[in-house]
Amino acid sequence: MDTQVILVGAVVLAVLVLFATDRIRIEIVALLACLSLAWLRVLTPEEAISGFASNAVVAMAAVMVLGHGLERTGVTARIAGTIVRYAGTAERRVLAATMGTVGLLSSVVHNVGAAALFLPATGRIARRTGIPVSRLMMPVGFAAILGGTLTMIGSGPLIVLNDLLRQAGAEPFSLFAVTPVGIFLLLGGIALFALAGGRILPAGRGGKEAPGVPEEWQIDQPIHACRIGPSSPLAGKTREEVFSGSSPGLSLLAVRKGGEILAAPSRLTRFEAGQELAMLGPEEEFARFAREWGCTTGRGTESLRELLAGGSGYGFAEIVVRPRASIAGKTPRQIMFRQTFGVEPLVHVRGETETRADFSNLPLEPGDIIVAFGPWENFRTLEGHRDLRLISRPEGDPVRHRKAGVAVLIVAVSLALSQAGIPLSLALLSGAVAMVLSGVLEPGDAYRAIDWKTVVLIGGLIPLGLAVEKSGAAALLAGDLSFLLAGAHPLVVMLLVAAIATGLSLVISNVGATVLLVPLVMMTGPDVGVDPRALALLVAVCAQNSFVLPTHQVNALLMGPGGYSTRDYLRAGSIMTLLFVAIAVTLIYLIGV
Repeated sequence: MDTQVILVGAVVLAVLVLFATDRIRIEIVALLACLSLAWLRVLTPEEAISGFASNAVVAMAAVMVLGHGLERTGVTARIAGTIVRYAGTAERRVLAATMGTVGLLSSVVHNVGAAALFLPATGRIARRTGIPVSRLMMPVGFAAILGGTLTMIGSGPLIVLNDLLRQAGAEPFSLFAVTPVGIFLLLGGIALFALAGGRILPAGRGGKEAPGVPEEWQIDQPIHACRIGPSSPLAGKTREEVFSGSSPGLSLLAVRKGGEILAAPSRLTRFEAGQELAMLGPEEEFARFAREWGCTTGRGTESLRELLAGGSGYGFAEIVVRPRASIAGKTPRQIMFRQTFGVEPLVHVRGETETRADFSNLPLEPGDIIVAFGPWENFRTLEGHRDLRLISRPEGDPVRHRKAGVAVLIVAVSLALSQAGIPLSLALLSGAVAMVLSGVLEPGDAYRAIDWKTVVLIGGLIPLGLAVEKSGAAALLAGDLSFLLAGAHPLVVMLLVAAIATGLSLVISNVGATVLLVPLVMMTGPDVGVDPRALALLVAVCAQNSFVLPTHQVNALLMGPGGYSTRDYLRAGSIMTLLFVAIAVTLIYLIGV
């Protein structure tokens, strides 16, 4: 046997063992692999680091930036709000709507990112619909993985696949070449949980989630929204005239007019016809207010409510008055609290005394706690403030709602360019740069959006696939595999390839499984009468068939919040795995490539 084949085999074996034992971080293992190939002279130094300049690495990093742009502009939060609005509380409808939305999002956003974006939204959906969180978290995670098969940029294996095809001299796939397969995989997953979720998912369990500020202070009431009618008596009146004592239990949080949102409007804010008002308080009090003041409610005002309640840029926080604060002895009215800080005070606490009614005329003292609602960016200005100290940490990053349309346009144009024949890496990287130039993201945001662990993993493993092919190891293994499968039906060959890719992805990373298997099947395909590109696509798709164990990053991310055990993944994941293989093999066999 050739020395080069032995050396490559040793490196591959070492990588498999290190991946399986998890003794060293997987991206470090990938770096050790490409460095070993260079020092062993299996690859030239240029070839050993070529993965970091590959189209796959550039495209993966750019996809992460584009996805972060959608997140920072509140697009994903609005999608989550829409799910709750239209799906209602029926479990099957909520499951189908949530899984479908996450799956579609995962087609253009890295699946771990899509799952992370929907993690808080899923918790809110569970609380608002009464569905146990354990019946939602796992389906959402599975949908994020399945959605990665909708486009060639939806997951690492599919992005890497085109680079491996180019190395083998084969034609790469277009952006939507895998979409027919991905659609049926996603629909199959949705159907599985919608029809059998009650039998295969644990019921009534969830991770122990620490209560948030609203729960701790018992102000976790619904946020309502209404629009001031053209003949409403509210028009022309100020906040002070309307809300001073006449609307018990209701707190005005924000006013919107013409797309502009004014959080914590001052007592002198004058209402106008057409304005939308957002309030916190009991349902019956809000209904009485809307009826008495001639305000309309319904779908026309839902967007404002979802915007404030969705946690995307707005929320509750605790503030304490510092010792020797210059505002000590002054009332919130005197310091114009709302205008100065841009947050709405809801609860005042001094010692054992809580005040929930209007406390605008109550002098503040050091140590007083104020629970308030407002934009996270306004709360952040209080960090390091000389008079007030922020106790609870603001959630998320400041949201640039005005840039939402720009972000969506940039993503759409980037995808359109890739379909028009522009190389995928160039199209997506141009979109990522456009996110920064347009002000959707700051340069620092773009750098933080990139999961450098994934980038290093892919860049380090791509040369390993090149070495397997260049050394002759792929040809040797392909010959043995061709001999074993000689005369077998193409479906048998494809089922075996799918099973190997699925099993290997549970032991090592899905990108690693793709890099190792694609060169092998590209050489085996012609000998067994199967299109090698179809086998390569099957490998990349089935490398994402990671449902049986919580080893996939998405499953690991949701295991705690969902309160799952490994047994839960074995029960639901084994059925999903078999369904996945059946759909993928059947469709790729029938459609061909």
